[in-house]
This record gives sequence, structure tokens and C-alpha cells, in this order.
Amino acid sequence: MRSLVIGASGGIGSALAGALASRGEVVRLSRRVDGLDVADEASVAAVLAGVTGTFDLVMIATGALEIGELRPEKTLRALDPAAMAAQFAVNAIGPVMVLKHLVRLLPRNRVARVGILSARVGSIGDNRLGGWYSYRAAKAALNQLVHTAAIEIARSHPQAVIACLHPGTVATPFTAAYAASHPTVAPEVAAANLIRVLEGLTAGQTGSFHDWQGTEVPW
Repeated sequence: MRSLVIGASGGIGSALAGALASRGEVVRLSRRVDGLDVADEASVAAVLAGVTGTFDLVMIATGALEIGELRPEKTLRALDPAAMAAQFAVNAIGPVMVLKHLVRLLPRNRVARVGILSARVGSIGDNRLGGWYSYRAAKAALNQLVHTAAIEIARSHPQAVIACLHPGTVATPFTAAYAASHPTVAPEVAAANLIRVLEGLTAGQTGSFHDWQGTEVPW
């Protein structure tokens, strides 16, 4: 099996790459090592243009809860247009730009799987606490973008499985200040869960949103 991990220098991305390495070749790409900045389509296009061959499994493990000094908003009064735009650039537009430029790396004549890290807080139906306006909205937008792209990709890649995945609360620097009393899992455990869920999905489930247990998350 040949795999591609985008965001491979992060906590979850590194664990995903490590888990997949025992099963075949893994190509690892990240902003830190390769200059792949999801908020800059030109860098996404340039880095992915240098990748050849096809991949059986792709994980897009990018995203940010805090961007610079910007923190998740707790109230409507805290909303700032620039902060909201930054969240959309990193958490919604960025991953789908990666998807746009990697479709050519997916085989058309066999199963290809692409998992994109989303978050349960992006679920409108599951939102009962409020807060985190920009991050929630960006992840909800990501879910819609991926769902729409999956419909299109299925026309040229009928065996493809494109899915949004919620990893749970993973013990990484990304979540350190926000985990509170939520139970966390190690990145290696989260990676194993995500791979298991993605590999259990069928082409008929492309465009769906699942958590780390494999349970479908409401939009």
C-alpha cells in the first residue's frame, strides 16, 4: 500500500505516518519540512506538483484551533472578521485546496481513500454549547466542501472514498489548553482509530462524516 500524509509533522499527522509506514511506502508532507502552507494555494500546488505516482490512502491532517494570538471566541461580542477569515483559510479552504491538487494522484481503477480531519464541533446538529464561532463555522464549511467534492470525484473515481473524520480529543499541543476534563487519547491511538474507520468505509459512504469510533456524525 502506498500512502500520503499531509501535515505529517503535527501530532496526529506524525502518528498517522508512523502507523502507515508499517504497511508500505509513506510520502510525508508538511509546512515545516516541505513548505506546504494550506493557506497559500500556490505552495500547495507547487509541493504537490513534485509528487508522482498514485496513492491508495491519503490523510489530510491539517488544521488549527489557535492562529497566532487569536483564541476561540466565547461570545458574539468577540467576533472579528480577520480572525474568522484566518480560521476559514486554514480549516476550510486549505484542506479542500489540497484535495483539489491531489485528485490526479488517486487511482481511477481501484479503491482510493482520502480522510480529512474535521471536528465534531463543526456539526450543526450536535451543537448544544455554542461558542467557538469561527472554528465551528470553518469546520462546518469544510464538511460541506468535502461532501460536495466527493460527489464530483465519484464521477471520475467511482471506487473512491472521501470522508471527514473526527479524531476525538487527542493529547497534543493543539489541544493542551482546551482538553479540560475531556478524556484524551495518545496520537498513536487516534491514528489507529482513524485508519480503521477510513478503511471500513465503502464507496457508497463517500462524502460522509464519521467519528473515531466509526459512528456517523450529524451535519
